[in-house]
Amino acid sequence: MASKSQIDKAGTILSDATREYDERSLELEYIFEDYRKKHLEPLTRLTLEIQEWLQSYDQKYYIAQRLKRRPQILRKLRRLSVRLTQLQDIGGCRIIVDKNSDVDSLITFIRSKIADSGFAAIIRETDYRELGRDDTGYRAYHIILEISGCRTELQLRSRIQHYWSESIERTSVIYGKRLKEKEGRAEIIEYFKSFSNALHSIETNQHIDSFEEIQLQQKREVAEYYISEASDGKNLGGHVNSDIVRTMAESEAQRSERLNNWILIFDWNDGNFVLWDAVGRNADEAISAYSRYEAQFPEEDKYEVVLIGTSDITTVPHTHSHYFGIEHHNIALESMEASIIGWAKRSELDVGARRILFTMKRRKYWGKNSIKISTLKNHFCQNVATFDSSLVELRQRGLILGDDPISLDIKMSKEINAFA
Repeated sequence: MASKSQIDKAGTILSDATREYDERSLELEYIFEDYRKKHLEPLTRLTLEIQEWLQSYDQKYYIAQRLKRRPQILRKLRRLSVRLTQLQDIGGCRIIVDKNSDVDSLITFIRSKIADSGFAAIIRETDYRELGRDDTGYRAYHIILEISGCRTELQLRSRIQHYWSESIERTSVIYGKRLKEKEGRAEIIEYFKSFSNALHSIETNQHIDSFEEIQLQQKREVAEYYISEASDGKNLGGHVNSDIVRTMAESEAQRSERLNNWILIFDWNDGNFVLWDAVGRNADEAISAYSRYEAQFPEEDKYEVVLIGTSDITTVPHTHSHYFGIEHHNIALESMEASIIGWAKRSELDVGARRILFTMKRRKYWGKNSIKISTLKNHFCQNVATFDSSLVELRQRGLILGDDPISLDIKMSKEINAFA
C-alpha cells in the first residue's frame, strides 16, 4: 500500500481534468485502484455483519453495498477540493426501510449492535432528514464507521426518501446534468428541493394546502420544459426487461458465497443494461474487472459501470431502482392519505385551471354567488396566462356554471375539492 501522501497525490493528479495522460499516470492509476480496493473487504464485512443483526430485526428492509465509481470519486475531489484519503464514502452500504419512524428505530438498533460487538467504531452521524442536505433536498441518515482502518458510509433511508433520490438520479441522466451535484438550471434544482420538502411533509403527517400543491405543479412544469428542451425528447422507458433479474438470480443460486459482487453496466443512451458480470468476493478480481469495464465503457459515452454487492440480487431493483424504472415505488405511497398518486390525478388538470378553481373556491363563488369573467380574469387571476383556454377546459369538465357571470357547480363539489 502506498503512503498517504502518495495516495492523495494520485487523487489530485488524476482528478485534474486539464492534465494529459502520461507515463506517470499508469503508476498513479495503480495507487488509486489499490486504495479503492482496500475498502471492499471492510465494506463486505459490514454488510454481512448487519445482515446477521437484521435477522432479529422485525421490520421489512432492503440492503445492498456499492463501491464508489471512479468518475464519481474524481468529480467529488474536484468539486469539494478535498484529498482522496479524506473521502469517507468510497465504500457504502444502503438500507431502505418502510417509514421515517423505522429509520429512527433502526438507528437505535444498529448503535446497540455496534456497541455490543466492537466490530466497528462510529466516527460521525449526520441526520439530513429534517432539513435536507444542501440545496438539492437530499434526505437520509448517514453513519460513518471505521473498520480495519477504512471509513465506510452507512446510509439509512425510508422508501419515500429513497424514491426522491432515485427520481433525481434518473432525471439527471435524461437531462444530461448531475442535479445532485447542483449542475443544471436553478429552476430544476429548485423543483426537486420543493418536491423533497413536500414528500417530507407527507411522511411526517404535515398538511400541504392546495396553493402549495399548485406552486409545486408549476415548478414541475417549468422543470419539465427545460429538461425536455435539453434532452431532445429523450424519454427512457419505465422498466428494464425483468428477465435480467431472473437470470442473475438463477446464476446467484449456483454460487456458494454469502454475498456476491456484481458489475452492472447500464447504457443511458437507450435505458438498458449492456451486461452484468458476477465477480464474487475476491477483492483483487473484483477491482480488476471494475477498472477494466470502466475503461471499456466510459461515462462520457453515457455508460454507467457500478459494483454492487448483495446476498440477494432481486433486492437491487429496490436499492438501485433508477436503473430499473421507479414507478413501482409509487405503490409504497398509495396508502398515504395525501399521496403523490393523488397529486398525479390532480395534475390531469392544467395549472391555470387549478388556479381558477382555487381562487373561486377560496372566494366562495358557488351556485348563485357568481362572478363576472372579466373581474375574475383581470383582478383575481391576472397571472394566469392560459386563463381563456383553462376556462374552456373547466366548462368541458362541467365544473363551471353559467355563461357570464360564472360560478362553481355545487353538484361537482367533490371533484372540485379534489382538484383545488
